Amino acid sequence: MKDYLDIAMFLVLVGALLMGFPVAFTLGGVSIIFAFIGNALGVFDLSFLSFLPQRIFGTMTNETLVAVPLFVFMGVVLERSKVAEELLETMGLLFGRLRGGLGISVSVVGALLAASTGIVGATVVTMGLIALPTMLKRGYDPRLATGGIAAAGTLGQIIPPSIVLVLLGDVMGSAYQQAQLKMGIFSPDTVSVGDLFAGALIPGLMLVG
Repeated sequence: MKDYLDIAMFLVLVGALLMGFPVAFTLGGVSIIFAFIGNALGVFDLSFLSFLPQRIFGTMTNETLVAVPLFVFMGVVLERSKVAEELLETMGLLFGRLRGGLGISVSVVGALLAASTGIVGATVVTMGLIALPTMLKRGYDPRLATGGIAAAGTLGQIIPPSIVLVLLGDVMGSAYQQAQLKMGIFSPDTVSVGDLFAGALIPGLMLVG
């Protein structure tokens, strides 16, 4: 019964998101609804919900995760200030004489935006609004243009600083320390966000190239 309840919860969550409900309310609402359903079926104890305030407070006081809203704010600033649009125009002039110069410009600007915001969605939307009309106007195939923009936008997942790496660093750091403590190592090493940034820099630049 528990396995079927998990599948049903996932399907309801996906359906609610596809219908356009806000993500925050969908995640919280579906979780609470299925918590009561699970309690009624005897597969979930509502006392677990009492730990929720502690988890929320722990997340809010996590110094590593403070970077996430700041990255979002930086992405909004870049979008509102038109810096990304001017950067793309400048890169277009720089690579304009090369064959496929506009596509190269999109990749370079996408990498710079990814390094500035760390957000995949913001980069893809910004590049789509700015670069796609220009690329189509210059005769680029729509599939090639959209593929190039999507590929450039996803560089935000690996090029430091990245929100994904920040979240992954927080989770991996805690898990790595707990694993070492269970192995009897009482002075455990840590996996910091800086280590992940250093490890992802060269692969990210190789993807840009």
